[in-house]
Amino acid sequence: MIKVKYFASLRSIAGKEEDQFDMGSETTLKNLSYEISKTAPKIGEMILGKKIMVSVNLDVASLEAIIKDGDEVALLPPFSGGS
Repeated sequence: MIKVKYFASLRSIAGKEEDQFDMGSETTLKNLSYEISKTAPKIGEMILGKKIMVSVNLDVASLEAIIKDGDEVALLPPFSGGS
């Protein structure tokens, strides 16, 4: 199982803090985004549109990143601020 954690405003969009997906032994972030789209279409679109930051096991990931069974994926909305 791949554990997906939703942070900040993405929790509200998903309606939960985390989810789990059985994608076999490995998949790509792009394929995982299609699975996420089944329950949270807006988040799937944001991943594909590179509108949110995605990390796999605490490392920033691209759409082509390989995700393996047991990995943890974190989805973070865009941040702004500073002075």
